[in-house]
Amino acid sequence: MTQIGAGVDETGRLIRDGSGFLLQRDLGGTFRLVLLRVPVDHVEKRVRVQGYYAGNDIVEVEGVAAA
Repeated sequence: MTQIGAGVDETGRLIRDGSGFLLQRDLGGTFRLVLLRVPVDHVEKRVRVQGYYAGNDIVEVEGVAAA
């Protein structure tokens, strides 16, 4: 189990849904992403997400880049 405030550095597929963005993780499962900028160029593509775990499978994202 990931602790709140822990650093996150994960790869997976960036998915857009009705309420925002999800990371479909390479390791299994999903994270809901809290983003300051909308990464439209990366939607439906494999990405690397870096940020901090906020609890309840939510990540506050600092960066999104192509993986």
